[in-house]
Amino acid sequence: MEITRVRNELSVKGKNGVGFLLSAVVIWSMITIIFLQPIETHQKNIYMLFSTGLMFPLSVGISSLIHADWRLKNNPLGDLGLYLNLAQVIYFPILFWGIITSPSDAILFFAIITGAHFFPYGWFYNAKPFYVMAPIISLVIFFLGLYLKGEDLWLIPLSMIILILLLILWLIIDYKRKSSMK
Repeated sequence: MEITRVRNELSVKGKNGVGFLLSAVVIWSMITIIFLQPIETHQKNIYMLFSTGLMFPLSVGISSLIHADWRLKNNPLGDLGLYLNLAQVIYFPILFWGIITSPSDAILFFAIITGAHFFPYGWFYNAKPFYVMAPIISLVIFFLGLYLKGEDLWLIPLSMIILILLLILWLIIDYKRKSSMK
């Protein structure tokens, strides 16, 4: 029972990681704009990678604005969220492989990796929305990737924005339910 209390504390004080997800919406918006540009796919992929460099500072800033404490020093699981986020970087060789061997599929790989990496946050924040949306995001992007090619690739990052916004909405509902129980 103690671990559930600790996870719920992370959920409420960290606001279910919504600050990080809001910054993901900004990054995926930038990627959508990049993929709408009339430039080569290889260039789009390079700009996509560069845009991800804004993720952490933007997340910290947005978390501060919404008063979400993502670095709970008194919580034994406080640093785990950062490690879970860094774990996404381990999948980047797949993305790099995609950029090298199949540049038009790199955006697909990146979106699926991003969606799938949300899954462990379901346990971390004791929040069902992560458990449900991680596979939904991955599958929706997979099926989009089967049908989209060339100039329509911008629909993948646009879909990520919509799916992440749905996740954020559901997480806010979860956060409000948990914070009202305190």
